[in-house]
Order: sequence, then C-alpha cells, then structure tokens
Amino acid sequence: MFVAHPPNMSLSSGQVALHGSFDVAVVGAGIVGLAHALAAARRGKRVIVIDRDAQAVGASVRNFGFITVTGQQAGVCWQRAMRSRDVWAEIAPQAGIAIEHEGLCVVARRPEARQVLEAFLATEMGRACRMLTPREAAAHVPSLRTDRTEAVLWSPHDLRVESRSAIPKLARWLEEACGVTFLRSTLVKDVSPPLVDTTRGRVNAETVIVCPGADFLTLFPERIAAYGVTTCKLHMLRVDPCAPSLDTAVMSDLGLVRYLGYAELPEAAALKQRLQAEQAAALEHGVHLIAVRSDDGSLVIGDSHHYGAAADPFAPAFVDDLIMEEFDAVLDLPRRRILERWVGYYASAPDRLMFCDRPRDDVRIVVVTSGTGASTSFGIAEEVVGEMFGSVK
Repeated sequence: MFVAHPPNMSLSSGQVALHGSFDVAVVGAGIVGLAHALAAARRGKRVIVIDRDAQAVGASVRNFGFITVTGQQAGVCWQRAMRSRDVWAEIAPQAGIAIEHEGLCVVARRPEARQVLEAFLATEMGRACRMLTPREAAAHVPSLRTDRTEAVLWSPHDLRVESRSAIPKLARWLEEACGVTFLRSTLVKDVSPPLVDTTRGRVNAETVIVCPGADFLTLFPERIAAYGVTTCKLHMLRVDPCAPSLDTAVMSDLGLVRYLGYAELPEAAALKQRLQAEQAAALEHGVHLIAVRSDDGSLVIGDSHHYGAAADPFAPAFVDDLIMEEFDAVLDLPRRRILERWVGYYASAPDRLMFCDRPRDDVRIVVVTSGTGASTSFGIAEEVVGEMFGSVK
C-alpha cells in the first residue's frame, strides 16, 4: 500500500553531510534492508545502509533461515517467495553462503491433514510437488515415525541457510562485491532527503528506504501505528538429534492451519476442528512445527506465536514443551537433547502480510508483518525499488 503524505520539514540550512553522497540510504540492516540494498545496487545506485546495532541481532538472525515457498499465501505472497528463493539460490554461492539443504516434507498425521495436502497439490502452488508414502519420505527423513504418518507432501522449492552466519555474509558481500556502504552503531534520528540526520553526523541521500523491523517508534511512528502493528514473540530451540535425523525441512499438521497457502483452502476447516479438540493448547499458543538441519547436524526447531504491544522477554518452559511434543510426535529421536533456547520478535499486523508506506515521494517505509522476511524480502525489494526508480534498462 502506498500512501501520499506532505513532505517532512527539511533539516536546517547550512548542515553538511559527513559520510558522502548517495542515491539511496537504507535504514536497517536486517534481511528486508539488505534486500533493498541489493535491488538498488543492481540498478547502479550508490547505496548506504545505516543500522543502529554493531551487528545483526534481530529477527533476521533469530529465525530458521528457512526460505519458505510452499504454504505461503496464494497469489502475490507466493510469487514473491518464488522470486526470493531464486535470488537466494543465485547470490548464496557468490556470497559464500551454504545452502544447508533443499526441499520440504510436510507430514500429515491425520486423514484431515492428508485431504488438505491433496487439495494443495491441485492448486498452482502444488506444481512440481508430489505426495509420498511414509516409506518413501523416510529417504528424506530417516527418523520419521512412519507408523504415525498418513502421507507426506514433498516440495522441491524451499531452501535453508544458517541465518546467524548468512546475514553477516550477505552484508559483507554487498559491501565488497556490490559497492554498498555500511554505517553501523548509528541511529537515524530524522529522514528528510537529501539529508539523513544520524548520531554520527549527516548523510546525503536523494532517497531513503526505512526498514525498521519491530522498531515502531524511532522513525515515522504515527504512520507505522496507522497499520495497527504489534510485536510477535516466538520460541526457538536448537536440538542435538543424537542420530541421523533429516535431509530436508519438516513441517506437520499444525502448520496446515497456520500457513495461509493451506489454511485458506476449504479442506483446512475440518483439520482445524480436529486440532482444536486434540491440541487446543498448541493452537492457543500459535505452535506449529518447523525443523531444519544445520551443517553441524543439529536441528533448529520452532516455533510459537504470542502477540502484544511490547516485546515480552519471558519464555515459559511449557511453550517449548508444546513445540517438542509435536516434534516427538513426528520424529523418532529418543536421545535428542536441547542445546539452546531463544526468543525472536517480528512486526505483525492483523490484516496484511507487509506494507510499503510513502511519507513523501523520496521516502518509503517497508515492514514485513508476517514473519516471512527471509522468504519474501528479495521479491518485495525489487517491487519497491522498481516503483521508485522504474524498470531496469
């Protein structure tokens, strides 16, 4: 959504930029900001990225590193995810980012879940996907509880990177290979192109793209508040499987009533009704299962969803228990042990997956409000930068 608004008041006359002159200043060095820096650099723009932290510490490094195509909402979101997946596949080897594994197995534990997967296969989004028997799926997921599995949807579209290392490597590649300038440990106080006022002096930039993540108050707070944004907290875990576990990402029934590409299908209603009777606590706490493998063999497991106006720092153990109950119902790893726990935060909105706001002709505010930053940001960024500067010549 693009919303017109009168320009902000300019900084006082006589102020001089201290960090050079740029075509584009990107505020925020999470995956959304980095995606916009790449899209602008590919159009030959001089780009600077300004971030308040010394290194990436937010949602972009706290997530699965799972570039999820399968299950994204039909239409624009799914198309953005497909495009983003292609960009990840293109730039990852150039940036030294390992693709830890490819593909996704969605495990149906109930007949109602199988019906959802069969309906999904009949859609455009099901192209190149296929249904596996439990025995066939075990080739991808050796620890699969085949005796508790109705069927498995296999998708080749999805990718996994290790987000904790991938985001820093992506930033370094943008700097070294694409000529993007980074200004870190720097808070942007005011955005009034051609001047951007920061805690380390003023940057001269003709246009600005603000990618604030879950920071709703530093820049344009009234405009961001108009979208009804809240903060979503999620629980994550790292697990040592202590056995061969999986060679692809794994999801299960709970994800089929949460990911809109499945949940908006008519067949999902019966599954949700059964889950409400059998796993009400999991639904109440927004729990569903994603399991992905890291290069050291450990698994990143999640997650849950709790919404509020503030970033609650507390992580009740019973929520982790709900996640691991679903994990244990799908995978037979009796010796598995939890190595690490953490929480992540991202912006959420009740009626949209993202928004792009236009405070003035030379400024955009871009916020992904669905936890799909890694999965859709490259596609979103190409659209935003294309709208600002026109198509590539």
